[in-house]
Amino acid sequence: MFDSLAEKLQGTLAGVRQRGALTEEDIARAMREIRLALLEADVNFKVVKQFTATVKERCLGVEVQRQLNPGQQVVKIVNEELTKLMGGSSAGLSFSPRPPTVILMAGLQGSGKTTACGKLACHLREEKNLDVAVAACDLQRPAAVDQLVKVGSQAGAAVYEQGTSRSPVDVAEWALGQAKADRRDVLILDTAGRLHVDEALMTELSEVKKRTKPHNVLLVVDAMTGQDAVNVAEAFAGATAFDGVVLSKLDGDARGGAALSVKALTGKPILYASTGEKLDAFERFHPDRMAQRILGMGDVMTLIEKAESKMDERQATELERKIKKNQFTLDDFLDQMKQVRSMGPLQGLLKMIPGVGQQLGGLQVDDRELDRLQAIITSMTPQERANPKIIDGSRRRRIARGSGTSVQAVSQLVKQFGQMQKMMRQLAKGKMPDLQGLAGGR
Repeated sequence: MFDSLAEKLQGTLAGVRQRGALTEEDIARAMREIRLALLEADVNFKVVKQFTATVKERCLGVEVQRQLNPGQQVVKIVNEELTKLMGGSSAGLSFSPRPPTVILMAGLQGSGKTTACGKLACHLREEKNLDVAVAACDLQRPAAVDQLVKVGSQAGAAVYEQGTSRSPVDVAEWALGQAKADRRDVLILDTAGRLHVDEALMTELSEVKKRTKPHNVLLVVDAMTGQDAVNVAEAFAGATAFDGVVLSKLDGDARGGAALSVKALTGKPILYASTGEKLDAFERFHPDRMAQRILGMGDVMTLIEKAESKMDERQATELERKIKKNQFTLDDFLDQMKQVRSMGPLQGLLKMIPGVGQQLGGLQVDDRELDRLQAIITSMTPQERANPKIIDGSRRRRIARGSGTSVQAVSQLVKQFGQMQKMMRQLAKGKMPDLQGLAGGR
């Protein structure tokens, strides 16, 4: 996400950083480049104009001129203003003291609304340990009920549906009664969409709201439609009140115009963003963290949260014991690789580490390389995984055939694992690893 915008902004600011002193002309040139980068990212023209004017004013002020490193101060200002543009601080859902908390999901057809219902249900179950139900009130689109039954079940949520014979308003009211009777913590209502914002859509939404009195009304917009997504949000804001935005398909938008414009133009915060196809590829939207990602500063907090949610504490303690006793095997390596992969695509994880994203540049990290390593390890016997030193030439040929790789690939993995074990032994003894020696294979 934001790849194109991030590349341009980072390039512009890298030039600013390298200058010892900044003239008014330097700042004006940087603002022109930032303006072009934002417009190419499909950010609304009014938003771009206001943003660059504010940044320029601050850059020309005493807060930059009096700094020992004015270039770094300009980067800090751009980061702060980007954060402010996307909402400042992260916003959250309102939870009712008397469950169930009702969340009404609205949006146009094709915005990813039904999938977002399943992802939100999964998120609330895993992050907050809540008992969630989803209700199929989208009776406008063929197979919408079947789709919600599928994604709701995959998310571990109860699914309330009555087919397509009743009115959406009646189904919503019935589902609320069921959620209360079943003592659910949260009820998510998947409402109908249209191809555009029209009177029929707003009338139905208004009636569902009147009958169910939702605590949160969330608008789902497709980030890939760029400025059109913001136009939809503005149209909804003018026709009916909603509390926040869910950006779907943010992973598919390299530009990011919707994320940067929606708060400024509607006044409504972005609450969540869908960052992949899987149900767990859904996260709270943090403006400060997103600004840091765009500027190549990484996102350590999100990386830590992902790790904590996926890593098992008991396994971590056992792994630490094995490393200290030099008992770390290829089975353990495989387990760790699987846990890292469960956190999301490797390319995205690396970009969350400060500085690494900039070093990658346009280089793509291929997750298929991990598939290859996994195939090699699983083609080994338990004895070989426990003690790779016994893997001789004939064993390497057998493993290569079994994994569909080459003898050279097997040899390389065995060699690299030996180097990793050596580094772990040095760390366990409190020594700093000889990285140059390891790199040279000594």
